[in-house]
Amino acid sequence: MTERLGGTIAIMGTGAMGSVLAGRLAAAGGAVVAIVRDPAHREAIARHGLLLDGPEGVRRVPLRVFLSAADAADAAGRAGLVILATKAAAAADAARAAGALMRRETAMLAIQNGLGSAGEVADVVGAQRLAIGVAVAFGASLPEPGRACHAGPGALHFGAYASSGKDAGTDPACLERIASALDASGIPLHRAADVRAMQWEKLICNAAFSGPCAASGLSVGEVLDNPELAQVCRAAGREAWEVARALGITLDVQDPEAHVMAFGARVRAARPSVLQDIDRGRPSEIGYINGAVVREAQRAGLTAPVNATLTALVRAREAQGRNPRGQAGMPDPGCSPQGHEHDRMRR
Repeated sequence: MTERLGGTIAIMGTGAMGSVLAGRLAAAGGAVVAIVRDPAHREAIARHGLLLDGPEGVRRVPLRVFLSAADAADAAGRAGLVILATKAAAAADAARAAGALMRRETAMLAIQNGLGSAGEVADVVGAQRLAIGVAVAFGASLPEPGRACHAGPGALHFGAYASSGKDAGTDPACLERIASALDASGIPLHRAADVRAMQWEKLICNAAFSGPCAASGLSVGEVLDNPELAQVCRAAGREAWEVARALGITLDVQDPEAHVMAFGARVRAARPSVLQDIDRGRPSEIGYINGAVVREAQRAGLTAPVNATLTALVRAREAQGRNPRGQAGMPDPGCSPQGHEHDRMRR
């Protein structure tokens, strides 16, 4: 894998999704370094390796971990590929920090939730070396330091960064290098011809469940079992679909409500990342998910009242720093095939 890429694979952002990717890539023989800011997580991996728990079973994967990109570059050299797996709000800062690991031909794959962060990252590293990815059906979670779980086999959809017109977009050779490196990992890959459509089709589902689950404190399945909340999910997803169509995005999705309900049925046990963040008293990505639908609606000359209301409710919960039951910082319930079934509805 490393030979195909021409260097180390660096993971910036080792929450649930980043840790799962680092473990999967390292287990497949990649020369992987992970930038781990959380001290307990970093120490556990450094001492014992990463405990990777997934459909293939439980295995302990040796993984080189560092506090910073500069430390990783000093120890392991520059990277051939940087995978940016941070929260959307932190993506641009992480891309700047990743400069210590990058040489002229280094590729970057950004796999943030929602809309808005890709342009910020492109402004930092340049569009020519940037690809955009979406992680699907990993069901990633971090139940404890040093342990990463994925309830599903997962897949990565990726494609060229969609240029705004001020540059030429992603270099095709960069995409080939990324595909070659990741293909050896065993993670199913899907090359998207239209990245904007790829992002919006994921956003429709994220918007449908991130806001309602975070506002209510319920899992996807619990929301679906509540007739009133299920209707809110369908309405949020349909609203996102209508905005995408108004913006001229070509979607494969013809029935957004059926699309949302089918997705939810596959991930009933999931606690979306926005809910996980609120449970832990952390800022969430609601502004990049439901909030993004509102912004894009305004750009199209529309309104998105369902997503606007959900965004306001979740931001109120963020300000409280508590969940509806009055318990601050609820722990992650763990990982099993019945555990989190949301990938970045994850991260």
